[in-house]
Amino acid sequence: MKKFIFFLTLSRIISGPIIFLLILYSEAFFLSLILFFTFATTDFFDGFLARKYNLVSIMGSVMDPIADKIMILFVLVAISLYLDSVFIGFVTCMILMREFWVSGLRDFNSQSGNSYATQVSRVAKFKTTSQQFACCIYLFGISIGSSLILFLADFFLFLALILTIISGLKYTSQTFKN
Repeated sequence: MKKFIFFLTLSRIISGPIIFLLILYSEAFFLSLILFFTFATTDFFDGFLARKYNLVSIMGSVMDPIADKIMILFVLVAISLYLDSVFIGFVTCMILMREFWVSGLRDFNSQSGNSYATQVSRVAKFKTTSQQFACCIYLFGISIGSSLILFLADFFLFLALILTIISGLKYTSQTFKN
């Protein structure tokens, strides 16, 4: 079971580049949507199974959020390139900046014995879910050629950006509280 749980996490890391290539070189948007949605759901199942079977590990708790970030960022970059969207590109860079910042905070907190300050929060889980939802909406909108759905996806991505910033500020505040 432990290997299966780790495989679920690893599958998200591997899926990012595959979906990127499907979007940009095959224009297989509906297939990309199905794959992205399928792999995004593994985010729930690997954590659920690890807790259910008492198989939570340090490696899993470190790799799980990294796997999410890799998959989401590959997809957002591919969508940004395909749609030639400065907005999506900028939001993707903001998300990437937050991820680097929080990784630095986690490293700092780990070395200073303050790891609890950057434990995954509920806001961060909502952030990840909102980013995944926005990616799904984009892929759906592109696959059916709907500019209205792409506009809605922009709106959801903006909401995901707000949650991304809020969670980053929360981690920053908790880190430097003392």
